Amino acid sequence: MLCYERADDIASGVSGVVTQARGIRASFPDLNVAEIPFAAEIQNERVLYLLDPHGASRRSIALRIGDWALRFASGLVGVRDHAFELPWTPSFLHKHGGLILSIGQFNQWIGSQLMASGFAQIWPGTPVTAPLFADRAVTGVRLADQGVDKHGAPSGSFLPGMDVHAQLTVVGDGPFGAVGRALDQKFGTPEGHAKREWALGMKFVIELPSEATSPGSPLQPATVWHTFGYPEPEIFGFLYVHPDRIVSVGIFVPSWMSDPSRTAYRYLQHYIQHPALWKFLKYGTLRSWGAKSLDESGRHGEPFLTGDGYARIGEGSGSTNMLAGSGVDEAWTTGTQLAQAVIELLRAGKPFTQENLSATYETRRRASWVERGARESEDARNGFHGSVIHGMIGMALAGLTGGRISLSANIPPTHKQIRTTHSRSGNLKRKEAAELAINDGRPLHDALMSARGWPEIVFDGRLLVSHQDALLMGGKVQAMPGFADHVAFRSIGLCISCEDKTCIAMCSGQAITLGAEGLPAFEREKCVHCGACLWNCSKEFDDDLTNIDFRAGSGGLHSAEN
Repeated sequence: MLCYERADDIASGVSGVVTQARGIRASFPDLNVAEIPFAAEIQNERVLYLLDPHGASRRSIALRIGDWALRFASGLVGVRDHAFELPWTPSFLHKHGGLILSIGQFNQWIGSQLMASGFAQIWPGTPVTAPLFADRAVTGVRLADQGVDKHGAPSGSFLPGMDVHAQLTVVGDGPFGAVGRALDQKFGTPEGHAKREWALGMKFVIELPSEATSPGSPLQPATVWHTFGYPEPEIFGFLYVHPDRIVSVGIFVPSWMSDPSRTAYRYLQHYIQHPALWKFLKYGTLRSWGAKSLDESGRHGEPFLTGDGYARIGEGSGSTNMLAGSGVDEAWTTGTQLAQAVIELLRAGKPFTQENLSATYETRRRASWVERGARESEDARNGFHGSVIHGMIGMALAGLTGGRISLSANIPPTHKQIRTTHSRSGNLKRKEAAELAINDGRPLHDALMSARGWPEIVFDGRLLVSHQDALLMGGKVQAMPGFADHVAFRSIGLCISCEDKTCIAMCSGQAITLGAEGLPAFEREKCVHCGACLWNCSKEFDDDLTNIDFRAGSGGLHSAEN
């Protein structure tokens, strides 16, 4: 078995997770959590609704009335530090007894065992550009060309991408992998299925002083906080405590947050400074930072799982349960289900045809808890395309009824979910932001947040640092030489006509900046491969394709703590 990995290590460019770990524990029934750095078995959970202490967020009138009522009755309902704690954790969010993991550390732990077994070879730093086809069968993959300039033109050290042929090609290249997207373009998707819901997850890994996690502190190891309501009503947040005074704190910025100023890094800095969190975090030290896109379409985005010579597993196969906010354990389980199917077919001497893979892999998956969760959560988040309140009601209905009752919605393509308002007040804010950006050289979308009333971030050089400084803490962003740029803009004219420039606002590593003549400029050396630009382009190029082409590429974020 050969496994090709785009990053320079299987522990790079991934993130942390809170999971029930049903599939992981089934694979390791005698799992000793202490063997995995940063891992802990979840003991405590809280769900907090965070009020806006600044009045700068884009809250609807209904939410403002609700916030006022909570503050008015704060003594009765227990509002403290601008936060209201739900009296219980909804069952669909419940992770008690599950695991807190750093996926980087978990990948190193499991990867070393796989390599030692001799059954698998893992080739990091080897991006795959496309599948190989023979009619409608997949016969292998093509690796990326090396020794080329940024535009892909061969240089003196040119090495064409190798064609690797296989009896079975297993596609687990995440939510926006080049191979998965090529399969969708070749074979289409099941009727009614499309990947139209996304989120950018961004987090800090923070080391706390000893007193922050001492006995009696709410931040005991193996503690998980789920939050919603701040810094914007659409943004969900999390805090979970690893052993040894390490916490992961982050937010999810969804595609259905229609505002084009999706400055995730600054939103994250405001999030950690919310009074309910800041009193515990303010003396901490930033160890590392990370970001990745999540495919939140769930079963709505499930592709054809099998075909002649190929099978799809993991997040890109539509396995994520968006009601539970769980994807890693489901992705893991789809891989084990396929492994069992492969062994069954090999023992029977049967080829890896679509018919045989469907009868073994798909049958296992359809009968499993992964499928049940996918169906229960399929429409759970539809309501958010109407409003935040509709979304919360829809999640509650789906969660309480096991998905039997939910809200319907027409989910538009991602580029149509970005909506620019041209109100007089909005235009004045844009003018004020433009002046701020010109005067102190800051990005326009960051200046727009200041113009809207968000307080300035006061850097302390320890926890609150600039975006570029964060890229160098606890790891680094690295791009191997000799590969072409993996982000390209299909039409220069569309970029010039774009007012929103949401791709710049949401770029996790500030790899996309505003260049000459209003054109976006891409720097491969800063890209963390989060993929956010792909679904944060507001311009349609052709048939639901946005104006950004995200190709296979090497490098990215290097931090095993994420």
